[in-house]
Amino acid sequence: MQTWLKEYVAAQHNALNSVSLEGVERLIQTVRAAWLRDQQIFAIGNGGSAANASHFATDLGKGSSDVLPRRVRVLSLTDNAAWLTALGNDYNFEDAYLRQLQNYAKSGDVLITASVSGNSPNLVKAFNWANEQGLETIAIVGAKRGELSRTARQTLVIEDTHYGRVEDVQMHVLHMLCYAFMELPEMQAL
Repeated sequence: MQTWLKEYVAAQHNALNSVSLEGVERLIQTVRAAWLRDQQIFAIGNGGSAANASHFATDLGKGSSDVLPRRVRVLSLTDNAAWLTALGNDYNFEDAYLRQLQNYAKSGDVLITASVSGNSPNLVKAFNWANEQGLETIAIVGAKRGELSRTARQTLVIEDTHYGRVEDVQMHVLHMLCYAFMELPEMQAL
């Protein structure tokens, strides 16, 4: 057990160390630019990444907004179970995020997702539509990269394929984004 735990922790460190800090900075600056323009930030994902999207929206919408002169307009599209299941049932699951974006999104808004595989059809479909509508699109993906790495305008790759490790690092990145607003005075100025 101790050997496995040490190997797991070492692999987690390697996954975290694989993240491009320049890429994280670019992601943060993209979200800040949208905040300065009073644009909307949308978060989407599936499974553990849906939970990460919800957690991110909470931290950005509450924690970051609490120190800013203007609140962050952020929404996780993973959280309305009734709407998600209605869309999945009446249309198909591939449209679950696309159809919500069609109600809310405008050019200049930001769409961000975390996906280990980068190939989830509902995410890819939402990203294709978002690009056509002029949204900034950001994907945080695992080492397989997938279709999202070719579709997103910004891609941040975590060089691992283990779902738990990648999802953990995705949350690290999303926390860095939120805490940049909370801890850096230069991020708080309008």
